[in-house]
Amino acid sequence: MSTSPVASWLELSERAYATNVATFRSVAGQGRVGAVLKGNAYGHGLLETLALAHGRVDVLYVITPAEALAIRAWETQHGKPRTEVLVIGAVSASDCVELARQHVSVVAADRGFVDTVAALRSAGLKLDVHVHLDTGLGREGFTRAGLESGEADFFADARDVITVQGVLSHFANTEDVTEQDYARTQLGNFEAGVKLLQARAGVTQDVQRHFAASAAALVLPPARLDVVRVGISMYGLWPSPETRLSARVVLGTLPALEPVLAWKAPSQVVKWLPSGSYVGYGCTWRCAADTRVAVLPVGYWDGYPRLASGKAHVLVNGRRCAVLGRVMMNHLIVDVTHATKDEQPVVATLLGRDQEEQVSIETISGWAQTIHYETMTRLGPHLRRVVVP
Repeated sequence: MSTSPVASWLELSERAYATNVATFRSVAGQGRVGAVLKGNAYGHGLLETLALAHGRVDVLYVITPAEALAIRAWETQHGKPRTEVLVIGAVSASDCVELARQHVSVVAADRGFVDTVAALRSAGLKLDVHVHLDTGLGREGFTRAGLESGEADFFADARDVITVQGVLSHFANTEDVTEQDYARTQLGNFEAGVKLLQARAGVTQDVQRHFAASAAALVLPPARLDVVRVGISMYGLWPSPETRLSARVVLGTLPALEPVLAWKAPSQVVKWLPSGSYVGYGCTWRCAADTRVAVLPVGYWDGYPRLASGKAHVLVNGRRCAVLGRVMMNHLIVDVTHATKDEQPVVATLLGRDQEEQVSIETISGWAQTIHYETMTRLGPHLRRVVVP
């Protein structure tokens, strides 16, 4: 299928990704570094990001079995060795049978996993499992009370088909605060849970422990444990302003994080509109003077937030150009009067740097009254993604 020459595209910087991996190698010290590829790799594209991450990190984390199988298929297609892959989302017994065949590890989060034990025995397969502990997020995972009542004891009798390779948990409140009292409470709960698993479920002393995502890896050294699971910051983005502030204090210097993604769009047309012309649906904008506009073939269908209407700007030839009127499903109209001298086609930067100017994902998310996690993961999967040096 051919790609239209008039369409926006995303550029992924290999150099920026490598820089971010190196940053977390330094942060982790002797520990291992894993990259989270869930949510279409935080909007960056699963397979495109896989090409950047494979061979650079020690573990890949995904949320669905389909993502894990796509990684294995990519490795086969490109002649790459199998790397460690862990599915951290929900899995069925039949999923686990297929994942065992592909040497993919899964997370066991409740007693319902006993169905998987039976399925593995029937298929004659063994599976590597990481036990999920709920230490205070209130989401999936074995609680301390559940462990004490024997909910995970079945692992001790399932060692013929299951190897408990790891124990993990998730922090509830490390990003939005500069004090980490609740996180330290969760760490205590985690340590108690691991001891219960070792005492009751046959989990070995050398089990792999992992807890820290991006924020905790940066600002809570005791949470780094054996592996850090780096999500948004592997793409060069800070989890929050509070994390950035704390990292400077905890680490003594601000780590180098470089945004991996830029979003660009060619003009569909560049033309003059006379003074008094209305722009866009609802006639919410009217030209106060003759205005040169560029029509860009990108809109909220592609993931550009409609709530940015009336606030947003893009970059053209290093100049900020206001988005006029409403963000449409498939179009933006921008004022390029002072950014170009004629009606020749232009390329706009919607996200990223153009000369001395920059539009950050945090800025776009502010216009849209949301967090940058949401804005990134809403970038359309249909958009062309290109890896650049």
